[in-house]
Amino acid sequence: MYYNERLKQLRERVGNTQKEMANILKIHKGLYSHYETEDYIMPIKHLNYLCNYFNVSLDYIFNLTDNINYKLYINKDLNKELSGKRLKEFRKENKITQIKLSLLLNTAFSTISSYERGVNSIATSFLYTICKKYNISADYLLGRTNDPKYLK
Repeated sequence: MYYNERLKQLRERVGNTQKEMANILKIHKGLYSHYETEDYIMPIKHLNYLCNYFNVSLDYIFNLTDNINYKLYINKDLNKELSGKRLKEFRKENKITQIKLSLLLNTAFSTISSYERGVNSIATSFLYTICKKYNISADYLLGRTNDPKYLK
């Protein structure tokens, strides 16, 4: 997913150890270490928390842009309902069925439906795949910002 280098750089920039970052996220140091090396995929709620902690965009952490932050955040907390609405809007704009998106993500179409209904937060790997393939902002899809919607 390519977020490990940016996480490490941000952590080192503020002078924190992996143990301190783990304490911030209320997880074990070993788990944080696995997240930072991308042995395990960090859940979106933790990535969102770190974006807020470092005051950076998720698009920056995902290495989708070099724009470290956006001027206007409308919501720094995750909003499953808004995220689901935006995912559905994006999918319809691009004439992508739930089945087609589920095939791209190698998941059940009911998973896509649960995201769009705001039942679950979108999985980090799925969010990254969608953003990378369609150049759409992760921050936009999660409802963190209204602009930019699409990345250049």
